[in-house]
Amino acid sequence: MGRATIHDVARAAGVSVSTVSKALNDNGRMAAETRARIKQVAEDIGFRPNALARGLLFNRSFTIGLLTNDTYGRFTLPVMAGVSEALVDKGVSVFLCAIEDDPALGKIHVDAMLDKQVDGIIATGKRIDRSLPVDLSGLPVPVVYAFTQGAPDSVTLTSDDAQGAGLATDWLLGIGRRRLVHVTGPQDFASVRERATAFRAHAGAGAEVLCGVWAERWGHEAVAQLWERDGEKPDGIFCGNDQIARGVIDALRERGIRVPQDVSVIGFDNWEIMADQARPPLTSVDMNLKELGKEAGRTVLALAEGKIIEPGLRKLPCRLVVRQSCGGGSA
Repeated sequence: MGRATIHDVARAAGVSVSTVSKALNDNGRMAAETRARIKQVAEDIGFRPNALARGLLFNRSFTIGLLTNDTYGRFTLPVMAGVSEALVDKGVSVFLCAIEDDPALGKIHVDAMLDKQVDGIIATGKRIDRSLPVDLSGLPVPVVYAFTQGAPDSVTLTSDDAQGAGLATDWLLGIGRRRLVHVTGPQDFASVRERATAFRAHAGAGAEVLCGVWAERWGHEAVAQLWERDGEKPDGIFCGNDQIARGVIDALRERGIRVPQDVSVIGFDNWEIMADQARPPLTSVDMNLKELGKEAGRTVLALAEGKIIEPGLRKLPCRLVVRQSCGGGSA
């Protein structure tokens, strides 16, 4: 059998072709039961609208471009999953272009997106305080920024680092930890500064922050610094990412210090492959990147449809995923 056509749907439903078109495109006047029945008939016989014809009808391509320099995919893949989930029911496809940190490659991909007449572009990256190495201002399609620095007067979405750090610190305090230390990454990251400020605000102005690199070895080095000096030792450590936290847990275990009985540890990112395999499994702050992607998808689609969206920076809340490294239970 050949591909089902709109005429096949009309015959099977016992209505005109124009009625089928109105039902499937959610326009025109008809009873809700009739519209639902026609859509069900179309699904039953395997009818799929012609994308080219649909694009000509609505003057849209029903595609969104996702541009990123996060070639490792740690942040981009969950964002893309959210974008796709938000748009799939709208008949909109998403295609990903990785530009690394190459401005020339970035321009090539942007030009290709415009040649394909995408309805909009979502720009995402690997840190919130660096823009992609390509100019996206002045394009003839809407651009939404998610987990990367946006252009002036743009819609920019990011996770709320301060709120996430507050969740972690309050949890440690809530389970009775009082000697808290924050072990985090390089101070030139905006996220590091925001989390450290929030940590001090919740734990007390004198709470210690140690800055290093985004690596397990820094977690080992931080524990060595803390345990080889005089004075009281921490009973709660909040780490700037899950890799550092893994290093902290391993270093504590090597010293015979029990997690979570002696010291509670919390990470940041909720990178499940890292958190689940820690010993014990790691409590971590989840940046809700999938939800960030959903919001970016909904926003760029609204802009493509001509709706007015107020520009500016929007911070989406994080959530705490509690595992055994700070006593288990649920958040």
